[in-house]
Amino acid sequence: MTTLLYILVFLASCLAFYLSGELVVKSLIKIAKFLGWKEFVVSFLVMAFIGSLPNLFVGISAALHNIPELSFGEVIGGNVVDLTLAIALAALFARNGIPAKSKTVHDTLLFTIIAAVTPIFLIWDNVLSRSDGVIMIALFFVYIFWLFSKKERFSKTCEDKAPITQSFKASFSGIFKIILCLAVFAVASEGIVRSAKYFAVTFDWPIAMIGLFIVGLGNCAPEIFFAITAARKKMEWMVLGDLMGTIVAPATLVLGVVSLINPIHIANFSPFGVARIYLFIAILFFFIFIKNDSHISKKEAVILLFIYIAFILTEMFLR
Repeated sequence: MTTLLYILVFLASCLAFYLSGELVVKSLIKIAKFLGWKEFVVSFLVMAFIGSLPNLFVGISAALHNIPELSFGEVIGGNVVDLTLAIALAALFARNGIPAKSKTVHDTLLFTIIAAVTPIFLIWDNVLSRSDGVIMIALFFVYIFWLFSKKERFSKTCEDKAPITQSFKASFSGIFKIILCLAVFAVASEGIVRSAKYFAVTFDWPIAMIGLFIVGLGNCAPEIFFAITAARKKMEWMVLGDLMGTIVAPATLVLGVVSLINPIHIANFSPFGVARIYLFIAILFFFIFIKNDSHISKKEAVILLFIYIAFILTEMFLR
């Protein structure tokens, strides 16, 4: 009975993240349109700041519960999901795949790769210390400064036929909804962390493994939904900004904050051995696909999907 209760709590918390994330995404898009920001910046901010809030709340809660390794597993697992499953599904739902011709996308690609692998290299000594946390947070703000440094990235490209007064009202109500959702995130993150602790003890699973698979996939629900929805609505230009944002922010800002609160010690690195290999494989293919023809086709999406399936099967077999 207790196990069923914790399963329900975990599922309810993931659903709360999903629904709140969907509401926040819609609200932030209205605000960004009113401010007249450029497409890539809109999509990056939507997911880098808002889409990563579940990661941040779960990470802080995990650190306060003295299990910060849950956050590390969740971020690494989430990055694998974003680089494979999320992009693959978005490209398959899009009419002609995902375009990647934007100069900002290409300029951001290298930084996205650096951000994704930085935690892996910094934890090579089995610990993400507070000094490592400072490095990761600094890396995040260096990128944000670069993103905001050129005025042309904020030229309005999204059509908005609504009057300014109506847009202002929508923006104001959007801010209120975002604040309300923050409270939901806080409660949901506590439910996820407590459930993860229970699963680890009951089923004798490493807490990092739970973060790598269960929590990582659950917290990726908002960005997967956003990517698929954008692709189906012929807004493919938002997909890569969205997913790059969800890779950069958790791997730098979130893990940086968590390690400042409670340094992350990984006594047994074996659960991450396979994840590390597949993360590098996913990054390699992602880089090749974008640089090859500035486009992620449906065939390339199938390859990314198979990489994710192989990752899951390999981890289950070695478990």
